[in-house]
Amino acid sequence: MAQTEQPDAVALLKADHRKVEDLFEQFEKARSKDRKETLAHEICTELKVHAMIEEKVFYPACRGEIEEDLIDEAIVEHDSAKVLINEIEAGGPDEEFYDAKVKVLSELIEHHVKEEEQRVEGMFSQARKAGLPMDDLGERMLAMKEQLMAQAKSQGGLPPAETESM
Repeated sequence: MAQTEQPDAVALLKADHRKVEDLFEQFEKARSKDRKETLAHEICTELKVHAMIEEKVFYPACRGEIEEDLIDEAIVEHDSAKVLINEIEAGGPDEEFYDAKVKVLSELIEHHVKEEEQRVEGMFSQARKAGLPMDDLGERMLAMKEQLMAQAKSQGGLPPAETESM
């Protein structure tokens, strides 16, 4: 039981999902432009890091073990989110479609999370059934996440998100 503080891969990804859902709720309730901009920046950073750890560690581990269509769709969904993330980060709360872009990003992420977390047919469920090494994957993803978050903090953010399918 030495690994209680180290989440497995699915637990780590689900924790990220809950954090971003909370940030989106805070954004919806925010009234000041400064608060909205701060929250949007945090949302974008969290989502870029989450996408990177999924795309570099989790999805490759799933290839050949779960339905390939699920992985391909998830990557396209990530890329759609990345386009919005880059536009949100390049803009500001004074722009005409700023709030709308954050709202659409929220809806896209909500859909993506639902597909990953479905009880039987979802990606996480299939990955567990396939017997993927969740503790090892979680450890690798957490290390990468910590490194990326430190980079974001020291550099005032991460570079624009790069798409894979577009």
